Amino acid sequence: MTKQISKWKKDFFTIWTGQAVSLITSAILQMAIIFYLTEKTQSAMVLSIASIVGFLPYAVFGPAIGVLVDRHDRKMIMIYADLIIASAGAALAITARYIELPIWMVMGVLFIRSIGAAFHSPALSAVTPLLVPQEQLTKCAGYSQSLQSISYIVSPAAAALLYSIWELNMIIAIDVLGAVIACITVAFVRIPKLNIEQQSLKRNFIVEMREGLRVLKENKGLFTLLLVGTLYMFVYMPINALYPLISMEYFAGTPVHISITEIAYASGMLAGGMLLGLFGSYKKRITLITASIFLMGLSLTISGLLPSNAFMIFVVCCVFMGLSVPFYSGVQTALFQEKIKPEYLGRVFSLTGSIISLAMPIGLIFSGFFADRVGVNHWFLMSGILIIGISIICPLVPAVRKLD
Repeated sequence: MTKQISKWKKDFFTIWTGQAVSLITSAILQMAIIFYLTEKTQSAMVLSIASIVGFLPYAVFGPAIGVLVDRHDRKMIMIYADLIIASAGAALAITARYIELPIWMVMGVLFIRSIGAAFHSPALSAVTPLLVPQEQLTKCAGYSQSLQSISYIVSPAAAALLYSIWELNMIIAIDVLGAVIACITVAFVRIPKLNIEQQSLKRNFIVEMREGLRVLKENKGLFTLLLVGTLYMFVYMPINALYPLISMEYFAGTPVHISITEIAYASGMLAGGMLLGLFGSYKKRITLITASIFLMGLSLTISGLLPSNAFMIFVVCCVFMGLSVPFYSGVQTALFQEKIKPEYLGRVFSLTGSIISLAMPIGLIFSGFFADRVGVNHWFLMSGILIIGISIICPLVPAVRKLD
């Protein structure tokens, strides 16, 4: 028994060590690109479009990607996805050596990288229940959130430093190296394969796509929770894209101020992830999700009411925003992993990602338009009030309440 426990922990943390390295390098590059776009355009709309490009492949191709993830070797899908991400970065780095990168080229590479991420994310989520005992899934979701948080803590400061002393192509090269390391760690882990009957290609592709939706709709609690989460992401995701602008425009900051808010947010996420890892056996998961949404809404509301000279209070709000995240995303992921059979997880996770991603572009376009004309701080205030409303509605829905 001890050897079995040691084995799953070794496999899980081997994969996530590689993912952490890749997350750090990708986050550094992401921040560097944000600095680049902010410096070149000073436009909320451009930042919003960049975020849309990052989510578009998931929104459009998610259901089809889910079928491919369930049909084929998930381990190889993760490796190939990382290689696609590395190749796109390498192409951008080579181009940056000879010319100043135009905005359209940056957007194109972001699109290609997001295709790789659209394959990688559901594959990784579908692999986790094959390695981890069911009773440990919520705790592992907390550990995963902690690793992501560490990458977010390191990346802003590293990006601010590297962006000031290096060309963008050198930062891109670091990200390529991180993707290669992630491939190597996944290759070393033996991931159980589904039964041949489950992987057979005898059924129609479209039928299998619909099957993912059918399985999800059969669990009314999870399906309703997904709809609530879609509304939540519609309101919150624009905020996620506009952190750099409120730091530099409303609070009259610099890239250093952006890094401070990102580190504060990630520190809160790290604390939340560690708490979830320690106390992941708590059974009232909908209570945790509701409290998470409420804390996010309250923090955003306070941020929107702050005067322009209250940057440090905004930093404190960012800590609480980050603290709330693992108790929503980590707990929700564990619920899906527990209640959906492994052979359907690729389709279900891709479908849920696609549904949420479809809501994001609308919110991002609206927020970019609104923030450019009325003020980014007012969008923070409005978003906070709406999210508090969502937190009130969530536990009142009978189907969601029954998940506890």
